[in-house]
Amino acid sequence: MLFGTAPIDDDRDNWSMQEVFSRIEQPGVSLHDQEFYELRLYDSEHTWCPAHTLVQSRAMWSEVDGQFMWDEIETDSFSTLDKAHRRYAARRRALIAKGFVISDMHL
Repeated sequence: MLFGTAPIDDDRDNWSMQEVFSRIEQPGVSLHDQEFYELRLYDSEHTWCPAHTLVQSRAMWSEVDGQFMWDEIETDSFSTLDKAHRRYAARRRALIAKGFVISDMHL
């Protein structure tokens, strides 16, 4: 992974997929001048409400804070892993269509 991940409050979750996307328009561009998206898919261990959760978040460098700041955090929960995988694939395609073609899964 290029840098930390967006915060999630519950430590009892099991991550099953995580991918960071970026787009580099010019070679040699600093990480500070880039925008990133992260997709995470995890299974909740809550027995009262089992779910497969997909989180999409965006990160950009903040000069004021001196670190990457996360925003646009979107969360979807699904009753089946198949539905979660389909939504993951759809969000992945949408990010690629927006030009975020570089994935840490391909490094």
